[in-house]
Amino acid sequence: MTAILSVSDLHVHLGESHILQGVSFDVPDGGVTALLGRNGVGKTTTLRALMGLVDRRGRVELAGESIQAAATYRIVQRGVGYVPEDRDVFAGLTVAENLRLAERDGEPRYELVYELFPELRQRAKQRAGTLSGGQQQMVAIARALLNENRVLLVDEPTKGLAPLLVTEVARVLERVSELTTVLLVEQNLGVVARVARDVVVLDTGRVVHIGPAKELLADTSMVNRMLGVA
Repeated sequence: MTAILSVSDLHVHLGESHILQGVSFDVPDGGVTALLGRNGVGKTTTLRALMGLVDRRGRVELAGESIQAAATYRIVQRGVGYVPEDRDVFAGLTVAENLRLAERDGEPRYELVYELFPELRQRAKQRAGTLSGGQQQMVAIARALLNENRVLLVDEPTKGLAPLLVTEVARVLERVSELTTVLLVEQNLGVVARVARDVVVLDTGRVVHIGPAKELLADTSMVNRMLGVA
């Protein structure tokens, strides 16, 4: 498959720590690619590096064009959306204001957002800081979906959510994957099994496995060895 996002020999140093040590992988155009690994192996740092939020060395290409030297706002303008791990909603602003700030050129896709998250329409005038964790996650995902993106980078969208909300987020990711490519960091392997077509596994800042999600998840010994999950 054609790669929409290509990462080659990506290195990131944070202080004295060499977090990413030559990470290389491709994200095929369309569907969900899951970026997996134990805690602390560099998954979030990889997404932040792709967005230009940390200093990095290596090569990053979007649809064959280099973006590794681009500023974060330029990367966003070129069609890369980002849903951060801790949601990062503007707590003092309303839901509607959070969404309005995310608008780019073109027609914002409010109908899509409200189709996926009807509760956000009802809570449009509510301050985001007063929402539950699950509702804030809806706002974070909705901001990224408001614009047409070529790739969405989604970091731990089910973290800390109740089981019912985990199921809801998985449903949304399935729908989103029909519209755009998703690079997903996720610890819940049930969600990964449901939505991901491909997986990339990191360990101590290096890629140790790339392949179909079904093959990895069907091999319990590999899952245990690479992810520390029985």
